[in-house]
Amino acid sequence: MKKVTIAAAAALAAGALVLTGCSSGASSASSAPLASAGAKKISGTVTFWDAYSSDSPEVSTLEKVIIPGFEKLHPGVTVKDVAVPYNDLHQKLVTAVAGDQLPDLVRADIIWVPELANLGVLEPLDTDMPDFKTLAAETYPGSLATNEWKGHYYGLPLDTNTRVTLYNQQTLQKAGITAAPTTLDQMMADGAALKAKGDYIYADGGTSGWNILPFIWSAGGDITNADYTKATGYMNSPTTVKAVQDFVDMYKKGYIPNIVLGAPGGLGTEDGLAKGTYASILDGPWAFPILQSQYPKFQAQTAPVPSGAAGSISVVGGEDVVLTKSSQNKDAAAEFMRYLLSPAAQLAMAKVGQMPVLSNLGSQLTSIQPYYAPFQQQLKNAKPRPVTPAETQIDTILQNEITSALKGQITVQKAMDSAASQTDVLLAKYSN
Repeated sequence: MKKVTIAAAAALAAGALVLTGCSSGASSASSAPLASAGAKKISGTVTFWDAYSSDSPEVSTLEKVIIPGFEKLHPGVTVKDVAVPYNDLHQKLVTAVAGDQLPDLVRADIIWVPELANLGVLEPLDTDMPDFKTLAAETYPGSLATNEWKGHYYGLPLDTNTRVTLYNQQTLQKAGITAAPTTLDQMMADGAALKAKGDYIYADGGTSGWNILPFIWSAGGDITNADYTKATGYMNSPTTVKAVQDFVDMYKKGYIPNIVLGAPGGLGTEDGLAKGTYASILDGPWAFPILQSQYPKFQAQTAPVPSGAAGSISVVGGEDVVLTKSSQNKDAAAEFMRYLLSPAAQLAMAKVGQMPVLSNLGSQLTSIQPYYAPFQQQLKNAKPRPVTPAETQIDTILQNEITSALKGQITVQKAMDSAASQTDVLLAKYSN
């Protein structure tokens, strides 16, 4: 089934809003400010759409721990949880935007927030939520940044993740290497020693922003300017081109396996790491329970993303929580948002694999799962992919052009020039 983006529904949604003549999305500027935490008695129903997994304890934790905890504090409020599979939730949002049938709150993938904000269906929390700055200051900066669109914040981080280096100590030692590479240059140098043993220094499964941006950012490059209005001069800058060129060179020298091109039948990153074929990968916190289940005798070691001229910078993933303008119970919905960002709620979800966005949990978090520690550290300066409704299209452009360079069909410079030019066209649609 072809995936439909929220942005693709923009014209339909706009038409629907005009026809109804009563969309709350059209009256955002005049909406009343939300009440401060505990400022007045709240009651009624709050409907919350999310894509928490029913195959894990996520949904049960929300419904049996978090929601009852909130309702005990606010006995006049009922929270109605609507759990929807991830891919279905995206389509459900598309339909709801067009029909002005959005719920009070949505747990939205970080890449959906600017799309929804651009359609005018979200409350700008930085202007309408009196304690927004206080709540925002407790979260990781990169996670918070996923909610900003055209100078306003339309959500708060809810759960987060990033990628760190996972490595196989035995594979490195077999090649005479004592530790995972700490720099991009060292990764390149270690590649030859690993290749001589029939192994790979690094493996990844693609060339999207999720895969390649840690290398670009750490080297000091970027793919757009700070306000996501221009790619030329950034995506094809000398620094960015060199970072991509180094990645391409590692592949051409045989230091990276061809699963980076999506070659069928290749050994997956986690499998290859545990089996000793791949010395290192970048992966998220979910890798640990997977490895523990499938390879209980293997102990993955961790390290930061290899550093470049700009340091060690990784990429942010996760979900945000947003408040819709069509909500009929905004004060109660905002209070539930606050509760979702409380240490109690965040730590409850941490127990079932959802990494908290609160940056000050420290040992409270690592006592739940020690493997959270390197991700806590990496998240301090991790960055979001372009926060724009065009992100998914930019990601496709980046992946296609870098893949062409890996295959030798085009030079890296031409690939990045082409990617920058195409991205400029997309960004121009949203720059006014």
